[in-house]
Amino acid sequence: MSWDATILTLFPEAFPGILDVSIIGRAREQGIWSCEAVQIRDFATSKHRNVDDTPAGGGPGMVMRADVLAAAADSVERRGRSLIYMSPRGKPLTQARVRELAAGPGAVILCGRFEGVDQRFLDARDVEEISIGDFVLAGGEVAAQTLIEACVRLLPGVLGASLSSEDESFESGLLEYPQYTRPRDFEGREIPPVLLSGDHEAVAGWRRKQAL
Repeated sequence: MSWDATILTLFPEAFPGILDVSIIGRAREQGIWSCEAVQIRDFATSKHRNVDDTPAGGGPGMVMRADVLAAAADSVERRGRSLIYMSPRGKPLTQARVRELAAGPGAVILCGRFEGVDQRFLDARDVEEISIGDFVLAGGEVAAQTLIEACVRLLPGVLGASLSSEDESFESGLLEYPQYTRPRDFEGREIPPVLLSGDHEAVAGWRRKQAL
């Protein structure tokens, strides 16, 4: 059974996008995960297929309509997947949450646009809001791709070596230690001697200290 990502977006052509290259793309070709983009505008009922309207109480910009978003979200079979809205006001995305999502059946991800979405939709559908940082993007598509890539790379069979993710930043609550490779000398900067000593215990100790 694959890990399935369904993206609710006004720009389905953005997917899979960068997710279709390198190990993430190969994993999709192998059926380890799948990607489906749903056009939100298809669920608009007005003559001009409007998905947004002016904010109640006044103010600049437009707000995505609760009824249109609900119709789009309800068209998707959840199958136990979390419904996530990529939002700068959401909880910060952590490696711990990524691991939880990767261990499940997948995710349904809403990509917002304009000034955001009607709060009533978020409340009515118990939507989880997730942020990838304290900044604002033009839309949630790039943020959704970030979340998906973080999850997919943890799926069994995606990474080349089974231990390749265990020493990475945040997996142990620490940042990853510095990495080096050939040449031994680069512009007068040499690889730390301990890494060339052959003493595995000393190397592990050095890496632990650097991570701390």
